[in-house]
Amino acid sequence: QVQLVESGGGLVEAGGSLNLSCVVSGMIFSQNPVGWHRQAQGKERESVAVVGSGGNTGYGQPVKGRFTISRDNAKNTVTLQMNSLKPEDTAVYYCTAWDLGRPYWGQGTQVTVSS
Repeated sequence: QVQLVESGGGLVEAGGSLNLSCVVSGMIFSQNPVGWHRQAQGKERESVAVVGSGGNTGYGQPVKGRFTISRDNAKNTVTLQMNSLKPEDTAVYYCTAWDLGRPYWGQGTQVTVSS
């Protein structure tokens, strides 16, 4: 059974930084892409960042240049370093992992950026 356990998140002032981490179990982590999505209140869930099995990365336009995704295959962990946070980054952030093309989701962690 694939499980994703997130940590990090919280309340930060605009311009600040936060780091999210996610430990994935129940799948061959190193062979699959992992990433982060977010969903703000009243809005659809959107992709934030993804890192492929080979280390290639992709970012949503709103976070390019501010967020950095990385993976540690030895620890089955994916992290999201978020810098220069803005109030519009406020959302529930979900860790995502794909196994055989099927997405799996963490429980979500709240990130709130105050102005």
